[in-house]
Amino acid sequence: MHLRAAGVSLVVDLTGGTLPRVLHWGADLGDLSDASLGALALTSRPVPLGFPVDGEVHIAVLPEQSAGFLGTPGLTGHRDGADFSTAFVVRRAALATPAGATGSSVLVVDAADASAGLGLRIVLELTASGLVRERARVTSTGDGTFTLDGLLLTLPVPARATELLDFTGRHLRERSPQRTEFTHGTRSRENRRGRTGYDAAFLLAAGTPGFGNRRGEVWGLHTAWSGNHRTLAERSHYNPGLLGGGELLLPGEVRLDAGESYTTPWVVGAYGRGLDDVSARFHRWFRARPHHPRSPRPVVANTWEAVYFEHDLGRLTDLADAAAAVGVERFVLDDGWFGGRRDDTTSLGDWYVSADVWPDGLGPLVDHVRGLGMEFGLWVEPEMVNPDSDLARAHPEWMLQASDRLPRPARHQQVLDLAEPGASAYILERLDALLTEYPIAYLKWDHNRDLVDAGHGPRRTAGVHAQTLAVYRLLDELRRRHPAVEIESCSSGGGRVDLEILERTDRVWTSDCIDALERQQIQRWTNLLVPYEILGAHVGSGAAHSTGRRHPLEFRAGTALFGHLGIEWDLREADDAQRAQLAEWIALYKELRGLLHTGTSVHADVADPAYAVHGVVAQDGSDALFAVVAAATSTQSPTGRLPLPGLDPDAPYLVRPQAPAHVVDGVASGYLHLPWWTPEGVTLPGRVLEDVGVEAPVLFSERLVLVRATRVG
Repeated sequence: MHLRAAGVSLVVDLTGGTLPRVLHWGADLGDLSDASLGALALTSRPVPLGFPVDGEVHIAVLPEQSAGFLGTPGLTGHRDGADFSTAFVVRRAALATPAGATGSSVLVVDAADASAGLGLRIVLELTASGLVRERARVTSTGDGTFTLDGLLLTLPVPARATELLDFTGRHLRERSPQRTEFTHGTRSRENRRGRTGYDAAFLLAAGTPGFGNRRGEVWGLHTAWSGNHRTLAERSHYNPGLLGGGELLLPGEVRLDAGESYTTPWVVGAYGRGLDDVSARFHRWFRARPHHPRSPRPVVANTWEAVYFEHDLGRLTDLADAAAAVGVERFVLDDGWFGGRRDDTTSLGDWYVSADVWPDGLGPLVDHVRGLGMEFGLWVEPEMVNPDSDLARAHPEWMLQASDRLPRPARHQQVLDLAEPGASAYILERLDALLTEYPIAYLKWDHNRDLVDAGHGPRRTAGVHAQTLAVYRLLDELRRRHPAVEIESCSSGGGRVDLEILERTDRVWTSDCIDALERQQIQRWTNLLVPYEILGAHVGSGAAHSTGRRHPLEFRAGTALFGHLGIEWDLREADDAQRAQLAEWIALYKELRGLLHTGTSVHADVADPAYAVHGVVAQDGSDALFAVVAAATSTQSPTGRLPLPGLDPDAPYLVRPQAPAHVVDGVASGYLHLPWWTPEGVTLPGRVLEDVGVEAPVLFSERLVLVRATRVG
């Protein structure tokens, strides 16, 4: 079968009754006849030499040892030690176009292993944007209990993909890229944090030598799951290359009696010419979803770094006044509004408005905020509990723990066992009550610790799998009851960013670090999967709270512009000039968010490591905004020519500096004798702007300027 969409071909071989094998995943092969597809299958068969078994080894999307594959198996498990190796036979395969998914094709394959007592359904989808999505469901059909240890799905990559890109990270420095060679063996990235993790592979990409933003071929894989998961790249002398992903199951988490099933997370692959092409496929898929946010993304003011736990009606109404005056559209009250929560040691779980701090409830603040024309938002952390809380004292059995001892605390917190029906019902009731009582438009949903020793129920069995599903159910039900409320996924900053949590949330908090220099990298790599309109990016105070660095406002605001813009700053302390300058940036965001949040993200391949160029180009190529960023001092002076990528190559563009980031360290660049850096700009074809570039201003380190390109005619 040959599936095609958006410049991608997926050729699947189902001959012989074995599980589906992907013969080609990559560039579009054109319209192939049945004869050509047969010839492709024939010419893809290797010489049966050096294999672990006689004849050809069939490497399916769910690899099996019975087929001669001795790499990482697709299915691992047993029935009291037996039935540990499967040999599935396909019973049925059908190709369909799902309702409401124009341009998508879905292949559904049903198979069975009568001897092992297992049924299997594999779903392979090629979306309209060219993403390959796959998932599997295994069902026990035999006697006794089948203990499932893992279910891994793979996609092949060719031998010419010799480099790997994946990510590491930590709190305040999420999604840091790292490159390795793609050699023989297995590169396995396992996440055991119980949440997606700052250091998750995020996207595991294999590519041709030196692949970059705009060059080379790239095959990327993302495991769409918010709990424990694993992603791997594997190659051997008879396996040109596989990328694989799935849930990482803890011992005993999935035990299937007769008729019971387990379904994997979606494993999502993207092929492209350069990383920008890969990103564009993910972004188009996001934007095609019926529930994707489509209203203009409001400017947010969050109170955390402004007041921390010091909640006071007068202080917060003053802060709201200052926020409204610069153009803020959504005001979010952060941690400290409930129970006895005066610091982070107590009261998580007690989701009742504090009578001490808010004797009249949140109504006076909510009314004031809404009276200023802003929406009201609220911070919650529903999955966590402080041992020093009324909830924990009433229900100590509702905390996840692997034995009679509690897990070691993190930030004075334990994890609430949401797979316990009573605990989940309590949280749902409390959040539902708050959203019913107050006109809350937005929840900042936090999750501030890893799941360590996460045992569930009286038997203390491993509980991450059940916890993850329970969180999804809670979010789904809350959204069903309050469909107009937007929810942000925050997890110690950017610790839970994945495609599955984003099926239930409208925004991710990219990082607790809003140091603009750090954010340049964090936002760039988060944007590899996540489009700007759901990527939270805030302007902080002059000195970053997480690093102590000081940056001018144009660098802070120009960095936050490329995202869902917000403010994390006590504006009462800002002087009139700072407020006026911030208002200019907010006005620019409002003017351009239609472009920023629907256009194509582009990133230039810049030879000088001190500089970066990134931007957004309108889908029709009519308009574009670029940031030229100096992250460090350069060995080059003057700067040299930098490319402006992604424009219509044959169209002329008027290129000029964009206010308010049109001056260089306080002086007009014309003073520095850069001849084209004027309000009148220069007109050049898009091909010249990308292939030749333009001379850029000389910038101090940790500075940026904006460049606008508008198609002429």
